Amino acid sequence: MKISIIVPVYNVENYLAKCLDSLVNQTFQDVEILVVNDGSKDNSEKVIEKFVQKYPDKIKAFTKENGGLSDARNFGIDKATGDYIGFVDSDDYVTETMFEEMLRLAENHQAKMVICNIQKVDENGKIVQKLTQLPNMPEKIVLDRNFSIFSDISYFACNKLFKKELFHHRRFKKGVHFEDIQLIPQLLLECETIAQTQNFHYQYLERTDSITKTHTEKGLDMLKAVSDVEQIFSESQYSDKKGELKNFQIFEGVYSFLAYLAFVKDEKKFYNMSDQLTLFMKQRQIKIQDILLYSRFGKNYLLSLPLKKKIFYLLFFAGQKKLIRKLI
Repeated sequence: MKISIIVPVYNVENYLAKCLDSLVNQTFQDVEILVVNDGSKDNSEKVIEKFVQKYPDKIKAFTKENGGLSDARNFGIDKATGDYIGFVDSDDYVTETMFEEMLRLAENHQAKMVICNIQKVDENGKIVQKLTQLPNMPEKIVLDRNFSIFSDISYFACNKLFKKELFHHRRFKKGVHFEDIQLIPQLLLECETIAQTQNFHYQYLERTDSITKTHTEKGLDMLKAVSDVEQIFSESQYSDKKGELKNFQIFEGVYSFLAYLAFVKDEKKFYNMSDQLTLFMKQRQIKIQDILLYSRFGKNYLLSLPLKKKIFYLLFFAGQKKLIRKLI
């Protein structure tokens, strides 16, 4: 098969059929769909069985004990036979031309990674938000000349197509949160050229029945993910691009971490995580001025944010953590 699409499944009986429908009906047909049931306790397995019966040449189904998202994806990678690998979360879906276009871009530009845009949709298919990934960038991106994207890019796994060889020595880190931030930058560092389409192929479902995730000290995994990337960066072909690394540290390690921290309700955990962020910044000599001047896609990032976020960030940078606690 040319493309292996890996779909980890855990308790998504109400959404799985729409996801799999979008994959079996791709305009590009030389695909295998690896459905990994990660110990679901609902009727997801029955949905999978129906698709296997209807599409035995396309759907490859596997059942394993629950090990989490990273473990299910890694299981799929080990079973994949395609030249390229894609990931689709089992409550999301994609346009019918997604993999045809992304494969064409990969082959035309000899790109080991291809990116498409994302749009958030509700359960009626209504578009909630459009997430443009790399605005004002060409279809073919030579990293050595456009390495600013290292800090600009959003490191989702599911809106990308990867050359399988990128996974020869790398896997998703098990037992952690923010596994995409930990791995996808490492894969990018293995590329000389990537490609992108401005089409919004990936449909990210905002579920009404999902329980709001509790924000806990697991958020510290984000800082650990950045640290793991730093190690690989220092050994990579782009190790001299220190400015872009610092921007990555600021965006993923400071701004993204603070966005998570804003929803940590437990006061003791909030202060502990705040202290860890302060230490993270000190160790990397990230100054407040660096953060305030940080630009993404050529625009000052802080100034581009909604007022409430601006206030939260500015209070944190000013050391007003007690005032922040009153606002949360």
